[in-house]
Amino acid sequence: MKNNIKQNLKPLLNPKSIAFIGATTKPDVAGNDMLLEILLSGYKGRIYCVNPKYDEVEGIKCYPSLSDLPEVVDLAVLAIGNARLETQTKEAIRIGVNALVLFGSAFLEEDMDPPLMERIAQLAKSANMPICGAGGMGFYNLDTKLRIFPQHIARTFQGGNVAYISQSGSGLTALIWNNQKIRFNLAVSTGQELVTTASDYLDYVLDLPSTKVVAFFLESVRNPKDFTKGLEKAGKKQIPIVVLKVARTEAAAKLALSHSGAIAGDDSAFQALFARYGVIQVKCIDELAATCQLLSMDKKLVPGHLSAIMDSGGERELLMDLAQEMQIKFADIGKETIQILKENLDPGLSPVNPIDAWGTGNNYESIYENCIKALMNDEQTAITLFIADLTSDFWLHETFASICQKISLKSNKPLLVMTNHIGSESQDLALRLQSSGIIVLSGTIPALQAIKHAFEYRDFIKQDHMVATNFQSNCHKNKWVSRLQKPEPLDELESLALLKDYHIPVQTADIAINLDEAISLAKKIGYPVAMKTAMPEILHKSDVKGVKLNLSTEQDVQDAYVDLANRLGERILVSGMEKGSVEVAFGYIKNSQFGPLILIASGGIFIEILKDKQIALAPFGKKEALKMINCLKIKPLLDGIRGTDICDKKALATALANFSLLAHDLGEFIEEMDVNPIKVSSDGCVAVDVMIVHKRFPGNG
Repeated sequence: MKNNIKQNLKPLLNPKSIAFIGATTKPDVAGNDMLLEILLSGYKGRIYCVNPKYDEVEGIKCYPSLSDLPEVVDLAVLAIGNARLETQTKEAIRIGVNALVLFGSAFLEEDMDPPLMERIAQLAKSANMPICGAGGMGFYNLDTKLRIFPQHIARTFQGGNVAYISQSGSGLTALIWNNQKIRFNLAVSTGQELVTTASDYLDYVLDLPSTKVVAFFLESVRNPKDFTKGLEKAGKKQIPIVVLKVARTEAAAKLALSHSGAIAGDDSAFQALFARYGVIQVKCIDELAATCQLLSMDKKLVPGHLSAIMDSGGERELLMDLAQEMQIKFADIGKETIQILKENLDPGLSPVNPIDAWGTGNNYESIYENCIKALMNDEQTAITLFIADLTSDFWLHETFASICQKISLKSNKPLLVMTNHIGSESQDLALRLQSSGIIVLSGTIPALQAIKHAFEYRDFIKQDHMVATNFQSNCHKNKWVSRLQKPEPLDELESLALLKDYHIPVQTADIAINLDEAISLAKKIGYPVAMKTAMPEILHKSDVKGVKLNLSTEQDVQDAYVDLANRLGERILVSGMEKGSVEVAFGYIKNSQFGPLILIASGGIFIEILKDKQIALAPFGKKEALKMINCLKIKPLLDGIRGTDICDKKALATALANFSLLAHDLGEFIEEMDVNPIKVSSDGCVAVDVMIVHKRFPGNG
């Protein structure tokens, strides 16, 4: 039975009435802290306490049980031991409570089968009841001034436009407790997601009018299809998704038979999914925070690049070094802008973006104001960055802040302030600037990473990404479905024929099972030729010295055949020596969560050494294929570096797109697949070697 959680999330996250089961007068425990939190938050709904030990808790009347309440509440919060969770869940369902929050882990040491967590989940799903938890930290709904949280922190929080969905409780508090520059509308700790998953919360927050950015601390995805639908929905609404994905291991790579599987790693599916939908992937909490801050700004990013101004030559050099490493472009400011800078800067200071404008320090107010205005007004500037290591109540930085505020009010472009370090001396000033609409980013690297992400997302949403909905299956699909259901493995000749049927150019080749056939084939194909073992059980021919190249004479062919046949087996593939200045590889990786994955990488023997790869979800078109090719480190080789031939990247892109269709059509029947190498030249591309491991079905082996 499909559980329709979406329609029931409002009673969970925006309830009209709440019952706290396990409310207590004991300080510093969940049953007391959660009451203090909700009283501090300013929640306007009806609040009830449930505990037979008390008449009241924190001034709120206390009832013996849920059934004794004067009404059926929207939300019941269970701050009780694991041994009582099942009983209280059953009672809540029996009387018609709409939603639950479970702080407990729902784990019992000596439990029956099925375990407690599964029993509670089944009860809730049968009743179509959403649950936040178990083992979570609750949530903050700052739109409605509601805190359902088991720990009390005597602090007010301002609502905003960043929705935060965290599968880590500490990941949640790391941001909401320690960075008041980020303004949240909803922040939820999902816990063990017994019923309600990260995908359900994503769908909910995307419908909130206040949501401008969605942030994730993500360990796993329990409903891949719903999660993907959520990303599609975010894309249509142009709401950026920022994800800190943890548990990115390469454990699965050790089990892979193909080179593609070996270099992809466990995280490849998420990388491909995020790339398709423009999801911004960050690597740490600081980067997550900075990126959310920047994307939550009210001002839209216009075309252009970064301009920057500061009061230090050393910090200017630091910025330039790091920006270059991150491939962030500085705006190529125009002549008029340069002239204004010359007129304002002290002698000896260069009017080059980024700008050190301090000089002598005389007349600094007018100098900085005029220079910042000039940079922001330049048509090549999209973001202006003012760098100052802010200290609250310091006259110089207070003046800098005042200048920035005045200029920002009159401009439609974002003006950011950045400190080079993450510290506490600037908090007051930073929050004042933030309240006036100026984003204050802490730490040079997180700030630059955020700027890069903002530019990339701006460029992403302007592009057409409708690539996965208009594909027609190849006319040979049924033929190969039938073949792949047979027990015999595909030999290389069949594998090449499969590629050819999907319009992927392949080498001329045939199988010889004796010396005479090998010599005859070599003459037919034309010298020089290549020979390699065609024994089906040998997957990686180079590893067993099963490849002979550049055979130019009949004697060469004879010697090669005798050696290969004696060592490895009599089935030998004879092929021409294909020309191509660059070698690449295609790979298919099966993924149960998000569908077939396609890899393109530097090919030949270097595929696992260089790990120069791009991965995408199948199927995709030529445009997306060309993007992947242009992101490879070997792109200069394909483009004809130092006078070498320019390779036909369009032909390669066509082959890659066709390969993605092959995976889309036949991936159900294929476990792993490598095409390596594909030789690329000015005349096109040719697949030289292919390995296909097909799936074993009952009855086929």
